[in-house]
Amino acid sequence: MMHILVPTDFSENAWNALKYGVQLYKDVQCTFYLLHINPIPAYTGAGTSVRVSSKMAEGNVLIESKASLEKLLFQIEKFDSSTKHSYTTIASHNFFVEAIKRQVENKKIDLIIMGTKGASGLKKVTLGSNTGDVLTKVKCPLLAVPENTIYKTPREIAFPTDYHLGYDLNVLDTLIEMVNLNKSDLRILHISKKGEKLSDEQLENKEFLNDYLQDVNHSFHSLTGEDLETSVQCFTESRDIDMITMVAKNLNFFQRILFRPKVEKISYHTDIPFLILHE
Repeated sequence: MMHILVPTDFSENAWNALKYGVQLYKDVQCTFYLLHINPIPAYTGAGTSVRVSSKMAEGNVLIESKASLEKLLFQIEKFDSSTKHSYTTIASHNFFVEAIKRQVENKKIDLIIMGTKGASGLKKVTLGSNTGDVLTKVKCPLLAVPENTIYKTPREIAFPTDYHLGYDLNVLDTLIEMVNLNKSDLRILHISKKGEKLSDEQLENKEFLNDYLQDVNHSFHSLTGEDLETSVQCFTESRDIDMITMVAKNLNFFQRILFRPKVEKISYHTDIPFLILHE
């Protein structure tokens, strides 16, 4: 049984992310937790009377959230006919990241699925947006689904890595689960500068990766290029990649891909989901 958390603001973007998750796990026993967060405003130091009225406002807001979540359930019923899926709604009044963390711990969440605003949204993440905050501050695998993503079975999954860091077994097991889910092919991508060779440590990490992934269909690829973002773009287009996965521990590496793309060149942000893995 998978436990999947889907934060929603009832936007088209959030609905698209939910639809992607429902289709991705169509044959898996899942509980989807639909979470709407009403963020707590910054503390103003106001007196008791203001706090009381704010408590009343909170109650009204949660009532509205619950009503909107019920409408969302009705929308899902028309879309998802799988008997393997069940849905639980949660309305929360909390700080955004704290609300996510609480649900991850309480519900023993296996995966968070969130919509992103494509290139323009991720570009601004320095790390201010909700998705950026969650993927860097909440230790739970996160699938970020851009607003323009149209679901298709992920047959080809790219795994960019620099081989500098060792691989946690939990991370690799989550990766293997995703690959096995749709019998995907895993394409491990290393990008180097011209003339640069792998160190002994990198070679060891690569060999370990090859051994651990022996039961899944995988291959190693190497590209030479000064520009990491453009190299990933070329690889994504040439292999017709359906999903990109990265390890959160390798923060500097994937920040360059996720958070600082040259928008005019980089298109995978707008339509290819990113799976961020945590230890």
